[in-house]
Amino acid sequence: MADLTSEFVGIKSPNPFWLASAPPTDKEYNVRRAFEAGWGGVVWKTLGEAGPPIVNVSGPRYGAIWGADRRLLGLNNIELITDRPLETNLQEIKSVKRDYPDRAVVVSLMVPCEEGPWKKILPLVEDTGADGVELNFGCPHGMAERGMGSAVGQVPEYIEMVTRWCKQYSRMPVIVKLTPNIADIRKPAEAAQRGGADAVSLINTINSITSVNLDDFIPEPTIDGRGAHGGYCGPAVKPIALSMVSEIARNPETTNLPISGIGGVTTWRDGAEFLALGAGNVQVCTAAMTYGFKIVQEMISGLSEWMDEKGHASVADVVGRAVPNCGDWQDLNLNYITKAEINQDSCINCGRCFAACEDTSHQAILMSEDRTFSVDEGECVACNLCINVCPVEGCITMRELQVGEVDERTGREVDGTHGDWTTHPNNPAVAAAE
Repeated sequence: MADLTSEFVGIKSPNPFWLASAPPTDKEYNVRRAFEAGWGGVVWKTLGEAGPPIVNVSGPRYGAIWGADRRLLGLNNIELITDRPLETNLQEIKSVKRDYPDRAVVVSLMVPCEEGPWKKILPLVEDTGADGVELNFGCPHGMAERGMGSAVGQVPEYIEMVTRWCKQYSRMPVIVKLTPNIADIRKPAEAAQRGGADAVSLINTINSITSVNLDDFIPEPTIDGRGAHGGYCGPAVKPIALSMVSEIARNPETTNLPISGIGGVTTWRDGAEFLALGAGNVQVCTAAMTYGFKIVQEMISGLSEWMDEKGHASVADVVGRAVPNCGDWQDLNLNYITKAEINQDSCINCGRCFAACEDTSHQAILMSEDRTFSVDEGECVACNLCINVCPVEGCITMRELQVGEVDERTGREVDGTHGDWTTHPNNPAVAAAE
């Protein structure tokens, strides 16, 4: 059987599925339940310095986006860091780590962007026996207005500076949690590496307002007649997270920087995709909040079965396997040509492919008088829209044109070469030169 044991920046856990720093990891009771359910590790909900108490709202803290079947696609969270006393959290972390020595316990931290508070809190966390710290440079709401969270994560110089302090004042591995609310995710990752970070984790939540009540004209969730932006998470953010993880994994400046992948992990397949794009492990929040802690058991069994089927002996065998195949647009083969094909035995004649292509694409799908649908290869650009809107999986597929075949749309013969945008006739620069 595949070995799911994970070792991330020297931190060992029985599997690569960790709970992210969030409400599910706010106290000892929750974390113990999580470990009993099978989670490989947790990142304890963000601690702040002892001082003025954190006061969370006492009204709704989450807004939501649902699919047509009421399936939760995303949460908008306006909750702040832990509002429980620092000393209470530290005692509970110590107790949990003592009783679960084989599980990863990493502590998320957020204090003012000054050397003193970091120097003070790090030894307190180290005394608990925790395996490492995660620097929360990502939260886009509440704490950012106080000069913390994403207010730090959006300034590479601050990231490098604080990371250096943490490496100076602690022997624990330091993971820097990055905000997606930035133009180029590579810059903060490079700054974290310059500061000596052992790893980065991403993505933190995306700045968002999920909905507006059109009776009262108030953003939701509503607190006494007002709303505010919050942090968006859940399955809907997964594509953004995958892209940002891949950006760091294939950046020559950070290719050796370990990554903890976060953002919409709901199934074992989601986790495997993050691993393939360079993440050494994954962190989960919204799935646990939606389905409970035992969701990890499906993730573990699913990943194990897939690895056995594919012959992957360990998690390390999967990490980064897709990175060499991920590039920029200009790297794509412009001489690769496919055409849509409709399987008449599977087609239910709903007409969705026809409507989508006729109204919004290239008029490449034909409808006969008896409502049979076929593809006009002379118009098909292989955009894939028909496959995406078809309700029958596998009914429409893409057929690759072989060497020697002629593309009816362009009249070009497939020659098997790799098309280069810099020399392609559709490139305006090439056309102008000619």
